[in-house]
Formats: sequence, structure tokens, C-alpha cells
Amino acid sequence: MNRRDFLARAGLAATAGTLAWRFHLGASEPAAVPAYLKGYEKLYAENPRQAALAWFREAKFGLFLHYGLYSLEQRHEWLQFREKIPVAEYAKLKDRFTAEKFDAEAITDLALAARMRYVNITTRHHDSFCLFATKQTDFHSVNSPAKRDLVRELAEACRKKGLGLCLYYSHGRDWRHPHAPNNDDWGGSARPKYDPPEPSYAYGKDHDLQKYLDFMTAQITELLTNYGPIAAIWLDGIAVPMSGDRAKFKCQELYDLIHRLQPQVLVSYKQGLLGTEDFFAPEHKAVGNPSGKPMEICSTLQEGSWGFNDQKRHLTTDEAWAKLAAAARAKANLLLNTGPRRDGSIHPAHAQVLREMGERIQKSGFPDGANTEGLDTAPAKKKAKKTK
Repeated sequence: MNRRDFLARAGLAATAGTLAWRFHLGASEPAAVPAYLKGYEKLYAENPRQAALAWFREAKFGLFLHYGLYSLEQRHEWLQFREKIPVAEYAKLKDRFTAEKFDAEAITDLALAARMRYVNITTRHHDSFCLFATKQTDFHSVNSPAKRDLVRELAEACRKKGLGLCLYYSHGRDWRHPHAPNNDDWGGSARPKYDPPEPSYAYGKDHDLQKYLDFMTAQITELLTNYGPIAAIWLDGIAVPMSGDRAKFKCQELYDLIHRLQPQVLVSYKQGLLGTEDFFAPEHKAVGNPSGKPMEICSTLQEGSWGFNDQKRHLTTDEAWAKLAAAARAKANLLLNTGPRRDGSIHPAHAQVLREMGERIQKSGFPDGANTEGLDTAPAKKKAKKTK
């Protein structure tokens, strides 16, 4: 299929997808305002994205979930990269992925207990393993011993409880796809530094970035047509396009497609790749924001790790509260991460912190950000809780 045919089909998918999510199965009337936008009906009728932006500015607090094959080893989410595990060897982890204790109902109940307004899950991290049913690859959770579409389960739980669902998607970085960015053109952190070179990757004149872009466009189209109303597409891997000619990634085309598929969906790409993103999402601390766009600071309940790591300390409730206060001071939301353990369960220490934060919010309201040392201050070691 040439690029013109692909874009034509993507356009048809966009039109069909918009209609699909706007109508209930078997219904003849347009679907109601997305559940998470309850209270914004008037603005939604005028401009869905402006309603979503108003909601996002007021949301304050969200739950981030880093879960995937790397969780099985409980070391770090960059397992394949840092340990230079060959693609075929790493893929064997799929045969051990059961997710037997991944419970979307419990996760969303925990988010509500913490007084959070939305949940974000890694639909596909840098290793390219997908937590949803995709026709673009067989490297996904439904084609594993789990035999489950975890994104669908979470989408249904969020919709039922009025939580926004944001979808993390690794855009600039992929360690499996043959035509994803290579180190020779996009810097030393695009791929693991295999020696000898990874045989499944395409190199030189055989490498075609467009094939990777088409793969991503098809997957994001699936996510926005098969899972109901989505609050945000949260792109990651920004260091790769920033290390070369970012125009080659054609991100504005992708942003436009996302907004056509679901007009209320917000787009972020970390601290901003083009400046046309709907909100900025830096890690751990605020960045300059002369545009005045909404900002979300993402941080994690384990020092130095997003995926669950049984060697890393857990933050205390006071430390997590300081992150929320620092985000408030920056007029930003806080997206607070927990990495589910290998079986998909949330570590009890993390669950306790989140519940205690919710109790504080219920009693005293959200912090105003005053008298806090900020997100970039290392917490005191004496407050550490040991991992199990």
C-alpha cells in the first residue's frame, strides 16, 4: 500500500471512528457527553475540546500505570535497553505474561479513593508490547497467557465511574519494530546498543521510517475507535525526534487525525515537541510555560523507576503530598505513577499512600502549593519504606 492509499484509508477510519464512538450500539441518537465530562455539557455542545481543557485544568490529580513485560522482572521499565536483551529473547517474556491480579475495578476504585479524576495507562511502552487488541502486530496481551485486553477493561471501569481515561503511547522510541528510529540517525538512546547489531532491525537504505509512522497511525486509530471516549493521547519518547529532523515524524498530521477521530481528545507530548499540543507533561518538575497552556507534572511513587522495581524505595504519604503541593504551586496537575507488580496487583504501600492522600483531600482540600520544597527535592532517606 502506498502512502496516498494509506492516508485515504486513515481518513475513512477517522470518519467511521468518530461516528462509532458517538453512537451507542444499536442506538439511533448520538451518544451523550462522555461520562468524565459531566458538568461540562453546555461547553461541550459548543466546543468539545474546550470542554475537555476546562475539565483538565480543574482535574488536579491523576493515576499513572506503567505495566508491561518489564514488570515480570520487577527491575525497571527500560529492562530491554539497559540490559541489551536481544529482541527475540525479550519477546519470550510474553509467554509468561498472565496479569492474573490486574483488576481494573480495584484500580479505578483506588483512583476514586485518592480523589483523582483520571487514569493513564501504558498502552504500549518502548518495548512495543501492547496491552490492547491490535491488528498491527501479534505482540500484545490478548495473544499471551493473559488472553485479556487490559485497556478495554480499564476503559469500561473508567467510563462506569466517571473517570477520564488517558492513553500513554510510546511514539518516538520503539525497540522492536524493524523501521523504528535507529541510533545512527536519531542518537544513542533510540535503540539498545547491541553488539553485534540486532538482526531484526532494518538499517541504511533498507530502513523506512514511514513504515513505522504508518504502524503508529494505525494503532492510535484503533485506540480511538475501539475503546469509547478517550480523555487524552499521551505521547512519549520525545528525545528521539528532538535529536534529529523532527519534521520527519509528521506529528502535526497525527495530532490532526487524533482530533478528527475524537474532537474532545487532548494531545500531549511531554514538554512539547511542536508547541501545538493541548497540554504539556514534563517529568518531576514544571517547565517554562509562556503559552499558558495547561500543564501536568508526572512523577512516581518509587524513586528512579516507573515500572515496579523491588529494589527501589517507596515514597511516604508526606513525600507524595509534597509532590501534589508542588504541582499546585506550578498551577499544574499531578499524574502520580504506580507500577503494578508482575501479577498486575498494586503494591500495598502504594495503595496506602493513595488512600491516605484521598483522606487528606477529603478533610482539608487540595494543597495550595505553599511551603513546599518542590518536586525536584530528594526525599529524606530516613522516611523510606522497604519493599517486599
